[in-house]
Amino acid sequence: YHEYTFVTMENVSLAANLSDCFLVQHITGSTPFLLFYLTIIVIAIPSNTFSLYVSWQHIRQKNELGVFLFNLALCDLTFTLGLTLWVDFLWRGVWIHGSHLCVICVRFVYTNFYMSEALLCCIAVNRYLAVVHPLKCVKFRKVGTAVAVSVAIWVLVLCFSTATIKWGDSYNEDITFSLCFDVFLPMTESQICGNLTRFFVGFVAPVAVVLFTTWGTCVAVNTNQATKEQERKRISKLLALVLFSLVLCFGPLHVLMLVRTFLSDCSSFQWLLHPYRISIAMSSLNCLADPLLYCFVTRTGQANVSQHYTWKNERVSLYHDQTSSGRCTCIFWG
Repeated sequence: YHEYTFVTMENVSLAANLSDCFLVQHITGSTPFLLFYLTIIVIAIPSNTFSLYVSWQHIRQKNELGVFLFNLALCDLTFTLGLTLWVDFLWRGVWIHGSHLCVICVRFVYTNFYMSEALLCCIAVNRYLAVVHPLKCVKFRKVGTAVAVSVAIWVLVLCFSTATIKWGDSYNEDITFSLCFDVFLPMTESQICGNLTRFFVGFVAPVAVVLFTTWGTCVAVNTNQATKEQERKRISKLLALVLFSLVLCFGPLHVLMLVRTFLSDCSSFQWLLHPYRISIAMSSLNCLADPLLYCFVTRTGQANVSQHYTWKNERVSLYHDQTSSGRCTCIFWG
């Protein structure tokens, strides 16, 4: 990454306009963040691709949960592919792709964040309805309903990101260098409103929904004598991991976003910049947490993973048996 020194013009009020504060760039090593994002890309692309396969199996089985899983994996996969531009930015030290693509990328990043949060909420609510109100809410737990909800979420989140992500949040350019996403300048009133909206609507509200549904589901599971102990642990573990993923991946970023909202002088930004960059890196872990949560923790996901690798082992074993017996045939073409 880069280290920035914030210089203030003397005898001029910072609140007057954004030109009172300047970013002076000092290039330092970017290796840690560069390696971090490259590692995420290498792991996230195959894991989320496999998550698409697993979630498609859910959908084929008429499981509405698969629709949310599919959208979650698709969202994470496209976000991971978009990280390549961010890696290019870290490698070069400047943003060379222009202001329009920068703003689009930043809005896309936050779209991924809030899509993930919304879909995690949908999964938590789905489990809540299935456990607490299994008979009353059957019509809401159908594949068609899940598709309609997913489409509505995409539209709402895209509109939300477009409305709350401003040009000044995303891009800064002068004659020496250009920055994308690392713009730390005093905020305008509209930017402050956008940050507050993102904090409460984009973080507090989803966490509150997941907290409520997790509590309600755990109470219902623990009081239902018909529920097996293994099933209770599985449901509780799944919902706890959903909540943990939300808080760990998105909590630090939104808390620092709120802190930044109330800072008005450049000297205060110096200590906030590096924690802010770390919080952004933590939020990108979400694209690794989602396939771990829903493809390798849920019972159906585990079954699909086991079935996939069992099928592969059986084919390999059959191939070796036929080869050793001198009856090698083109079994992989069948």
